Amino acid sequence: MNKTHFTLPNVLSLSRALLLPLLYYFVLRDMPTAFLISYIIVGSTDFFDGYLARKLNMTSELGKALDSIADVFFYVSTAWFVHRLFPHYLGPNNNLMIAFFAIFFLSFAVSWVRCGKPIMMHTFLLKLNGVMVYLLVIASFFVDTTGFIALIFAIYLLGFTEEIVIFLKYGEVDPDTPTLWHLMKTDR
Repeated sequence: MNKTHFTLPNVLSLSRALLLPLLYYFVLRDMPTAFLISYIIVGSTDFFDGYLARKLNMTSELGKALDSIADVFFYVSTAWFVHRLFPHYLGPNNNLMIAFFAIFFLSFAVSWVRCGKPIMMHTFLLKLNGVMVYLLVIASFFVDTTGFIALIFAIYLLGFTEEIVIFLKYGEVDPDTPTLWHLMKTDR
């Protein structure tokens, strides 16, 4: 990273991916309190990187890419954390989980074919789910989240379906496009 790319928002995005091994360590060593505290801190970088990038006028294509890469690693890891720590909440949602992973990978395949590269959109639904998944892990330490997991998978299915439709209809667009409806309105 050169000096112009070495910004606080980019460092926060990068830290989210680089600190994941610490979270795995805490899970594998059965250190739930250390995991929970670290997860809250590491996961909060997903909010702060974007917020600071916009607030400090430091948005960039590199920053968007780093955020997307960090998101993929963080949220795929989160799926494993939930599987490892709370299988009793996840188990009843196995069919939804399989559908989620299928449409998740399909969205990358469609963007690769249609746009020449894998793209992770930041639509409203996918941002909402990011927040919900983050809160899910925290809530799962205190309450039964079986229904909450089903809701998250359902919204993810809608969000990635929307993303696929965007790629198919419009090709490569700004990854921060809020919704398909937004594109349809501006298309008129």
